[in-house]
Amino acid sequence: MLIYKILRTEEWTDFQSAGETLGAPIDLSDGFIHFSTAEQAAETAAKHFAGVEGLWLLAFEADALGEALKWEVSRGDALFPHLYRKLSIAEMLWSKPLPLENGMHVFPAEMA
Repeated sequence: MLIYKILRTEEWTDFQSAGETLGAPIDLSDGFIHFSTAEQAAETAAKHFAGVEGLWLLAFEADALGEALKWEVSRGDALFPHLYRKLSIAEMLWSKPLPLENGMHVFPAEMA
């Protein structure tokens, strides 16, 4: 199962440069890296990144992230994937820009 991380351009650039990340500021403050499933990603973008341009969507294989990936109850009592360790860029399957069109983020066809 693929899970997704949304990053701002600066966070994505830092991740590429360092080769690893502990995530965005919200991840650092919460103590884990927030991910979303394909079904959750659009709502995550609307809730936490409304109107933000320059976003990137990164895809990861959930099973490949190992035991540090926990599925925990979050928004709307849904289970969300949370990673309790650094994330390596080598674990990423792909990255795509997440353009903003008419106030909504447009997700890639690969997520369907």
